[in-house]
Amino acid sequence: GSGEGQSSGINAEYGTVKQINLSSNIMARNAIAAGALLALSYGGMNCFYTVEGGHRSILFSRLGGLQEKVYKEGLNFKMPWLHKPIIYDIRATPRRITSPTGSKDLQTVNISLRVLSRPDPNNLVTISRRLGGDFNERVLPSIVNEILKSVVAQFNASQLITQRQLVSNMVRDQLVDRARDFNIILEDVAITDLSFSAQYTAAVESKQVAQQEAQRAAILVEKAVQERQQKIVQAEGEARAATLLGAAIATNPGYLKLRRITAAKNISGTVARSNNKMYLNADSLFLNIRDTEGDTTLFNLSKEAGEIIEASKVGEEAVAGLVPEVVAE
Repeated sequence: GSGEGQSSGINAEYGTVKQINLSSNIMARNAIAAGALLALSYGGMNCFYTVEGGHRSILFSRLGGLQEKVYKEGLNFKMPWLHKPIIYDIRATPRRITSPTGSKDLQTVNISLRVLSRPDPNNLVTISRRLGGDFNERVLPSIVNEILKSVVAQFNASQLITQRQLVSNMVRDQLVDRARDFNIILEDVAITDLSFSAQYTAAVESKQVAQQEAQRAAILVEKAVQERQQKIVQAEGEARAATLLGAAIATNPGYLKLRRITAAKNISGTVARSNNKMYLNADSLFLNIRDTEGDTTLFNLSKEAGEIIEASKVGEEAVAGLVPEVVAE
């Protein structure tokens, strides 16, 4: 009886130990599964990264340094802890740079330049090795000042205004070539502001005022010359008319009668339109056609006018003969 009791006790203890071992195995397996799940979760969160639109990335390895491959937009793989992604924005970025420089005639010129720049996507590794992430700050100010000073020094201050498009083209071409040495692409280069010193601006304004005054004086002189020429032509016309009138009177005394009739017509028309009533005789209206004494007087006047005209012609011929001698002297 005692032997059976001992064997049953041993079996109970063995069963208990077996249960404890089974529970330990289950807990170990659960721990391993939990660890594996955590590892997978950590790896899933750190093995992938996203490159946004308009960006590119390169990988830095703790063992080999920068990798040569450039990763495009989207989801990309990396080894946790071993790889570190470096992301670059390859979109054009505007930047405004102002540079004081000197012109060919030693005038101080302040030029503001607007530059649209972006890194070359195929040479991001080189940019990262040579310049780093702040490549724009390291490169653009220095090369912009260099190019602006070399180009502006070839022009006078006035040429910078009148030939602004040529200056802008030269700056753009040279700046694009210079930036390409640093693997930087310039999308656009434009001069946004061009100003001079206060002294030069005042001198230019004074010059413009003087030029306008000179032009005004030239216009006044030209106007005076035209008025003088007009008076000469008018005087010549009046002299010619007087000559023709004298000739008509000398050759045809009836011309004076015709003029008397025209004057009488004008006087009678004026009197007829007047509200006042008046009485005028024929002598006042120059309508006394029976006045033979007046005709005789007019004929005598016409003869005297003809003699005067002949005398004036003789005088003109004499003066014309003297003119060549005066010119020769």
